[in-house]
Formats: sequence, structure tokens, C-alpha cells
Amino acid sequence: MNADEATTVLTPPPVMGLYDAPMWGSIHARKMTLQKCCSCASFRYPPGPTCGECLSMQYEWTTIKGGGEIWSWVVFHRSYLPAYPAPYNVIAVKLEEGPMLISNLDGELPAGSWIGCRVQLNYVNMPDGAVLPRFRLVKE
Repeated sequence: MNADEATTVLTPPPVMGLYDAPMWGSIHARKMTLQKCCSCASFRYPPGPTCGECLSMQYEWTTIKGGGEIWSWVVFHRSYLPAYPAPYNVIAVKLEEGPMLISNLDGELPAGSWIGCRVQLNYVNMPDGAVLPRFRLVKE
């Protein structure tokens, strides 16, 4: 192990349920997919066996556009995990496709309240090689 490997902080791995692997594979490939119901066309997140709208068990993995709007946000001033030193932000994003994702806002931060700000999905390489879905402000 060299000195760089010894100091690299590991990103906490995702908790992998029965339906999560295809989504995380698509994130790693930088083309995020979510389950889309074959009966009513609703997107579902988190991935699962049935549609929350119509209870259909039929779905297909569909690439999302990644656009959305910040519905809630917070800035943490205390570190809880070494991979996320304080201060860091957490945002709740309502995707154009419907589901709500919890993530982080990268790049320029809005002044004042962030609620209602338009964002776009982007992918971040963590120092340990993990790829995470994050968001950036949409310039209007």
C-alpha cells in the first residue's frame, strides 16, 4: 500500500436491497436508471417489487433525464462520516419524473433559501473510485 492509498477515505457503500443493483450499476455508468411501471408509467424510488401507484409488479429500468427542483435542504456543520467533512449540504430533489432523491448540491450554492431552485443530476468521482449522483444548479 502506498501513502496515497493509506490516506484515501472510503465512501460508505450503498445499502444494497434486492432491487438496488441495477440502479447503482447505472449510476456507476453515469446514466442513472429507475424502475418505471409498465402499467401506469410511474417511476419508483427506491426500487422495489411493486408500483406504489397501481401495485403492478411489471417494470422496466428507464434512464432518467435528471432534472429536478430542490424541495428541502440543510447544511451540516458537524462531521458524521470521514468521507463527508463539515460543512456539507444535503438536499431533497423532486425529479421531473416524480420520485424524490436525497443527495448533495455541488458547485455554486444559492444565496438565501434553496427551495425551488432548479438542479440537474451530475456524477461525482469520489477519491476512492466510488461514483455518486449529485446535483448542480441550472443556470437560468
